[in-house]
Amino acid sequence: METQPHSSHKPAKGIFERFSSVVTKATGSSAAFLTALATVIIWAITGPVFGYSENWQLVINTGTTIITFLMVFLIQKAQNKEAMSVQLKLNELIAATKGASNRLVSVEDLTEEELCVLQQHYQTLAEITQKASDLRKSHSVEEAIKDASEKLEAESGLGHEVKA
Repeated sequence: METQPHSSHKPAKGIFERFSSVVTKATGSSAAFLTALATVIIWAITGPVFGYSENWQLVINTGTTIITFLMVFLIQKAQNKEAMSVQLKLNELIAATKGASNRLVSVEDLTEEELCVLQQHYQTLAEITQKASDLRKSHSVEEAIKDASEKLEAESGLGHEVKA
């Protein structure tokens, strides 16, 4: 499979994409967790000062509800992008692997029923393989190097040699 040359020019990200990337990275940090923990501790400590009033309770309830509501959409956007990236990488591996079924490229677009049929096919294949081979055996590093060398040689026709 031939690939197109990579361009050094990246398309500009939209404002929401940039914002969601920054926020999801920031909120997944230790500093974000510690900030949230400190907020809850401060809120709890101020309970006696405000007599554990309904307004005091409303502050934390409203704040966490709003933050949670907004984060759901940011996290979903990040997960969608991540899932698409992983799917594209898997599609590339399938397309580039000799002997792999190209029918599985874009398998995520199949119906649930079609996915169940494929899953049953691979379950049967796994059962047959388990009966035919010893699962405790693994490929050696040398076999992996040999396979990589053969793949490079086949791609370029130059006979690359990978050394351990």
